[in-house]
Amino acid sequence: MQYLDRTLTAEIIRVSRTFKVLLINGARQIGKTTLLKHAAEQSRKYVTLDNPADLLFAKTDPKGFLDTYSPPVVIDEIQYAPELFPYIKILADNSEEKGLVWLTGSQQYNMMQGITESLAGRVIVMDMQGFSIYETAGKATEQTPFLPVNQPGNVLKKRNIAETFKIIWQGSFPAVINLNEKDRRNFYDSYIRTYIERDVRQIVNIGNEVTFITFMKTVAARTAQELNIEDIARNVGTSPTTARSWLSVLKTSGLVYLLQPYFKNITKRLTKTPKLYFLDTGLAAHLAGWTTSEALETGVSAGAFFETFVVSEILKSYWHNGETPQIYFFRDEKGHEIDLLIYRDGKYYPIEIKKNATPSFSDISAFKIFNKIEEIAAGCEICLTNEIQPLSPNVMAMSVWNI
Repeated sequence: MQYLDRTLTAEIIRVSRTFKVLLINGARQIGKTTLLKHAAEQSRKYVTLDNPADLLFAKTDPKGFLDTYSPPVVIDEIQYAPELFPYIKILADNSEEKGLVWLTGSQQYNMMQGITESLAGRVIVMDMQGFSIYETAGKATEQTPFLPVNQPGNVLKKRNIAETFKIIWQGSFPAVINLNEKDRRNFYDSYIRTYIERDVRQIVNIGNEVTFITFMKTVAARTAQELNIEDIARNVGTSPTTARSWLSVLKTSGLVYLLQPYFKNITKRLTKTPKLYFLDTGLAAHLAGWTTSEALETGVSAGAFFETFVVSEILKSYWHNGETPQIYFFRDEKGHEIDLLIYRDGKYYPIEIKKNATPSFSDISAFKIFNKIEEIAAGCEICLTNEIQPLSPNVMAMSVWNI
């Protein structure tokens, strides 16, 4: 497959002129290594700790390992050898050079613990996901952090509902782009097995692997819903404590995202339960048992998967530009809900997400409710409309292909 540019490339090069250590954090097989190899100059060494011999070397003789793989270097899957962190710190402290060490990892908890203890102030951490719709379209450099007021217009080719759901169902892992149905299924089956063996068992003792897979399937089927850990545990046949621990594993390894609710202490009536999103819609569709894009498009979960896709793409627009968004959702005791609130520069930007092609003013009725709590800036409804159109003086309806 031809290499596709990633939006994060320019930011990696920029921050490497300022920071001595760079860490790219994200799920397995989303293209972290390929990105860093592509961005690296020819003199930069590369080593992966997926290699058992190199992993043993790093864990038993971390100083010798870094003498052998001296900067500038890319070290892949750093979470397997936290023993390296103190010696990377020494390298950084003893050199004035920038961009010495580039790291990748797929277990946020282990890495962040090591970074907090050893590399605080010396490392820049960037989150990454699979391909965005800009990257697959060859428009990586044209993607900016999404706000309703800075939507770029007609950069991307519009897709109809069938084409959109084919992309949602296929997923954003580089390896699944253009795969046929059988090869896609085999990829995701293999991914789940590798994920459990290489990542999950490094974090927690899951005991019965079949039960853990059932847990993953149950979570995937609840994407874009408010988190109910007791209900999930009951469906899986495990305790809420275990389900909570396993959910933490999915979050730690970059597979799920918990969207926090907006609330103020003085407004007790607002929900305080997060919403759960599976970050890759293809993996979620596979786990939830949607065998074709047509079945997903017409099924009961179509709206939830469309919402998940939009939220994931908005997150990528920030993460792949080296930014961490402040985003929330809103829901009060009467059921008024706003799917997404982006807080930026002191303003709230409300976003409603609907799987329809005919947006209406009634879709954004909760914006008026929220405006009594916080003053809102421009808002939008993201749907499957063909054209950008106004719903009110400061709210536009736009296609998902305009975000």
